[in-house]
Order: sequence, then C-alpha cells, then structure tokens
Amino acid sequence: MKRTAFDSEMEMFRDSARKFFQGEIAPHSERWREANIVDREAYLKAGEMGYLCIWMDEKYGGLGLKDFRYEQILIEENVFHGDRGFFFWLHSRLVAPYLEHFGTEEQKQRFYPGILSGEKILAIAMTEPDAGSDLSSMKTRAVEKDDHWVLNGSKTYISNGINADVVLVAARTHPEKSHGLTLFLVERGMEGFERGRNLKKMGLKSQDTSELFFHDVKIPKSNVLGQPHSGFHHLMQGLAEERLLGAIYNIAAARLAMQITKDFVRERRVFGKPLSTMQNTRFKLAALDTEIEVAQCWVDQLVARHNEGQLDAVDAARAKLYTSEVNGRMVDEGVQQHGGAGYMEEYPICLLYQDERVHRILAGTSEIMKEIIARSILDC
Repeated sequence: MKRTAFDSEMEMFRDSARKFFQGEIAPHSERWREANIVDREAYLKAGEMGYLCIWMDEKYGGLGLKDFRYEQILIEENVFHGDRGFFFWLHSRLVAPYLEHFGTEEQKQRFYPGILSGEKILAIAMTEPDAGSDLSSMKTRAVEKDDHWVLNGSKTYISNGINADVVLVAARTHPEKSHGLTLFLVERGMEGFERGRNLKKMGLKSQDTSELFFHDVKIPKSNVLGQPHSGFHHLMQGLAEERLLGAIYNIAAARLAMQITKDFVRERRVFGKPLSTMQNTRFKLAALDTEIEVAQCWVDQLVARHNEGQLDAVDAARAKLYTSEVNGRMVDEGVQQHGGAGYMEEYPICLLYQDERVHRILAGTSEIMKEIIARSILDC
C-alpha cells in the first residue's frame, strides 16, 4: 500500500532519518543488546541531528516541527533500521512535553539545552511494585518543608532508568485524596536518589530498565513540575499521545515482522518448493497483511487528528489495543512460519518476538484499554 499521509519534504526527512539509524544506531545494536543498555552517545548523535524534541521552539534551539508526522517517521525508521531498544521517543515525546506544558520558563531555560543536545536523558517514574495502571495505589510520598520537599519511596520497571539524568517522578503529596499527586524533577546526583538493578528482560534488552529508590531526597521547590497536588491531572493529559506513540510503534513492528517473514518463506523450500506457495502460508499472511494495512490507515488518521488537536483518549486506547494485538499475532505467526529457525536468536524474527510481547503491557495493558473503551460505550 502506498501511503499518502506524507508530503515530499517529509519523505526527504525520512530518507535522512533512515541513513542516520542505519549508520549510527544499527551497527551498535548487538553490542547494546548484550550490554543491556544503549550508549549515551546515541542520544548525543541524535541531538546533533536535531532528532530530539523536534517540536521544540526555535527560541530554545529546536527545529520547531510541530507536525506529529515527523515524530511518526522517526519511530518507524528506528523500528525498521535502528534499534528498538533506543527509546529516544520516550525522552522526546513522552517526558519532555510535560516540561513544555507545565514547566516554568526558568525550568525550560535550565533543562531544555541538555535535553535537546542529548546530554540530559529523560525518564518518567510512575510504576511501583504494587502500583501500575492504578495510580491511586501509589506509595511514594513527598512532604513539603519550608523551601523544599522530601521524597521517599521506590519505583520499578523504569525505562531509561540507568541512563536518565532527569527523572519525572510522581509522588503522593495529599494523603486524603486518592489522586493527590505532585510531579517532581529528580536530577542525577541528588543525595538519597539511588538506582537499583538494570533489570533482565525477555526482550528490548538494549533498553535499560531499572528500579529507582528515594531516601529522604531533598527536592527544591524549583523542581516541582506544574501545580502541587495536581500531578494526576497533568499525567492524564499525556496518556492519549503516549498510546498513539505506542500504536505507531506497534504497527511499524508488525510491518517489519511481515517483511522478514515474506522474505523467509520465499526462500525456504518445503517438499521441493518454496514455503510461499503453500496455501496455509499464503492465507495466514494474507489475513495478517489486511489487518496491518487497515491498522496503518487508522493510525495515520489518528495522527492527522492529533495534529488538529482532536485526538480522543478513547480512540487512542482503541489504537493501542488493536495495534498491539495485531503486532502480537504477526510476530507469533512469523515465528511459526520460520519453524525451528524462528526459535533461534540468530534469526531476526526471534528477537522481534521477544521485543514485541511487552507492547500488550507497556503504556497500559490490553485489559486496561478494554476497560477505558467499555466505559465510553456502556457507562455513558
């Protein structure tokens, strides 16, 4: 299918991004996977190219590219030609926008230069051992003092947790209110801020995911992001875009799995002829190809809506749910069509299968997405 969502200037941007990911990211992928972490230099190189926070205003040194399709292009090209564990989009499009929307001018002047250059890597810390999608169960707390806050608690499964220089931490600050949260900018080197293990994962092994611990961390009031006790509402404003980012990633990965599988079944011979001539293979891939193309059209439409400021939280949940399920079916079928080879890590489909399982969990499980959708159609 020829996509019509991108103009000629965007396709030039795509060509440039593809060369960057092929030349500067992909050659290090195997080493990063073995080390369980992406080199910090990857962020510096992306910063040099202007690929971090491309939406940021020129007055701060950014490119000022507000069109969300540019971010879509970067994610797609990284999935196809870079390293899926290089979570630059979490830095650029998931965490940094909270500073844009709720940060003071002083905070922007202080943090934006390093965020743009890749010298200050970002992470967000919400999940706890006993609190995932249910933020009302959060136990990390902060208490206000004269000119600062004191933060105590722990977070887990934090992407970019080892590499991060600035972590956006959600903590309970109003004990009487289930959603009485405040957002804090916790910086590398703050006394009492410690990192735990770089967690061993099924997939996305080059992406550092860690535990974070806060022991009487003194947070200056200048590092409070947004209004105190309003953190829950601040976080909710970013969830629809986060789920659209997930949908973009999911469908790109599904397209990659389809391409890998098509190439394999054309070459693999069974009973003296290519596997691609077998009806079972043809029909399975035809059905999945249809799902992928339909999902791609819908994701492109939602990106257009987001550009117009009309992205609906329920539609974003639908997109995240559907694309993660399509992605899961595609990588699973890809392994099946590879036979025993699909179980071997020397084959790309095996690594893709490992990497993609998390996307029915990341940014809200499929079950949470179904509940959001169900509320919109049954409880109105």
